[in-house]
Amino acid sequence: MKAEEIELVPGSKYEIYSISSEKDVMITKGIFVGYSYIGKEEGGICIKMDSSHENKKGKIRIIPISMILAIDIIEKKRVMKKKKKEETHYYS
Repeated sequence: MKAEEIELVPGSKYEIYSISSEKDVMITKGIFVGYSYIGKEEGGICIKMDSSHENKKGKIRIIPISMILAIDIIEKKRVMKKKKKEETHYYS
């Protein structure tokens, strides 16, 4: 059986567990909208928070990649594979 490649897909719903402080874990639920740079070298994932965040619903939270402990896939959107463009060859 071939292993399925897993990637974060924009529009999919995730639950992210990340480090909040020394002993606390922060849970972020919502829709993945993309990636962001934080400073020159660190990246983060951008999540549009859902109604479980009450007054923060609809706001974007950027979670530094180095702070992520786990990601649960709640609802995955299908990824449409791009067809490879056929190259046209001309011979003379």
